[in-house]
Amino acid sequence: MTTETLVSFAEAMARYEPVIGLETHVELGTRTKMFCGCTTRFGGEPNSQVCPVCLGLPGSLPVCNKSAIEYTIRIGLALNCGIASWCRFARKNYFYPDMPKNFQISQYDEPLCTDGYLDVTVEGKTFRVGIERVHLEEDTGKSLHVGGATGRIHGADYSLVDYNRAGIPLVEIVTKPVTGTGELAPVVAHAYVTELRDLIRSLDVSDVRMEEGSLRCDVNTSLSPKGSAKWGTRTETKNVNSLRSVERSVRFEIERQAAVLDAGARVIQETRHFHEDSATTTSGRSKEEAQDYRYFPEPDLVPVAPSAEWVEQIRAALPEAPSARRVRLQAEWALSDLDMAALRNADALDLVAETVAAGASPADARKWWLGELARRANETGTELAKLPITPVQVARVAELVAKGTLNDRLARDVLDGVLAGEGDPDSVVAARGLAVVSDDSALAAAVDEAIAAHPDVVDSIRAGNTNAVGVLIGAVMKATRRKADAVKVRALIEQRLG
Repeated sequence: MTTETLVSFAEAMARYEPVIGLETHVELGTRTKMFCGCTTRFGGEPNSQVCPVCLGLPGSLPVCNKSAIEYTIRIGLALNCGIASWCRFARKNYFYPDMPKNFQISQYDEPLCTDGYLDVTVEGKTFRVGIERVHLEEDTGKSLHVGGATGRIHGADYSLVDYNRAGIPLVEIVTKPVTGTGELAPVVAHAYVTELRDLIRSLDVSDVRMEEGSLRCDVNTSLSPKGSAKWGTRTETKNVNSLRSVERSVRFEIERQAAVLDAGARVIQETRHFHEDSATTTSGRSKEEAQDYRYFPEPDLVPVAPSAEWVEQIRAALPEAPSARRVRLQAEWALSDLDMAALRNADALDLVAETVAAGASPADARKWWLGELARRANETGTELAKLPITPVQVARVAELVAKGTLNDRLARDVLDGVLAGEGDPDSVVAARGLAVVSDDSALAAAVDEAIAAHPDVVDSIRAGNTNAVGVLIGAVMKATRRKADAVKVRALIEQRLG
């Protein structure tokens, strides 16, 4: 828990101008690792997905993964970058327990993709986030610190290392400094990472799951006095692991750095750790002196020289950009900005689109995914897309309601059955006997019984209290175990009572 002094965000914004920058790491969804044939499957037993190449054993030689090169070019093109016609890998030398070779094969002064941009919209304003570079490297292993309260190395009893992740293709996307955001800086950072995640997901090159580490973000923040032409000293908050935390880390650093500057002290250039529980950052290690990684060209790999023809083939196969797709769907579905924001916030846009493609109306698809199914996902702590129900099944439920086979109450029971693994919607309807009772003779008998059982209500209706019809409808619904067609029930009651 930090004990550092803070100023309020509003006070900080009154005196200082923020500059932000983001370095986002994306694990690519290739079948094998960057320089060897080991599987990239997540969740394997520790150190079970390794070989002499990714462990850096003497005599082993790396071979470049062509799919990883293609995926990186795909990302670069989608981010409006220029693609290098010739580039090469370098060795980045540093010692750390999760580096099996004590160096990382990366790209240094010759990245594959450079000078692009990604536009994001916040509160009706469009901000262009410049992309400095998109380069390819291999991921490191994972250190596990056992004991202690924080899960970090300080205070731990001992540490373990899992090298399964070492060697997985990793793309680093580095922005240029983002200026002119003012008080929207935290929200712009959130919006950028959200848009970047959606873009990469649409390219089908990564699952970009922050909770599994396939999308990780380092957030740079600095402050300078308003009107000053000089940028402030930046801090780098490492490995922020949720979209919400990207925003919170920027906000906290603005409040913390403003307090430091107000006190006449200087901000230290350093890495910082973000704490999810308290939404605070604490000091990591100083970066005031440039670290010498002793980069030099990787001698065991030939340069990468993608042909112009290959790059254009990749460009021609790019899917519709998520931002353009949202504009198109919003117009096709006649949604408001708030409606579209709700779909994005619930991560339901693709699910709704697939449900519409399966035959449901946009209104029905949104209703079931954002209503009943979102509630069930929240109750169980499950991602909406991981619920055991498909868009095709949701579309079928909507169709059964539209046909009158189900009402909304019965449809919810059908969803329960599908989620419980009882089969598709039609099987659940048949097994549970959930179809609406629409037979005129059966409904007429139930209506007659309700009228006979509530003479005082009948008198009230005939005296002009039409709202009392609801009592009789409720009685019929109860008698039919809520399977009656309420519209037909009302019509029969009105017919009986003249």
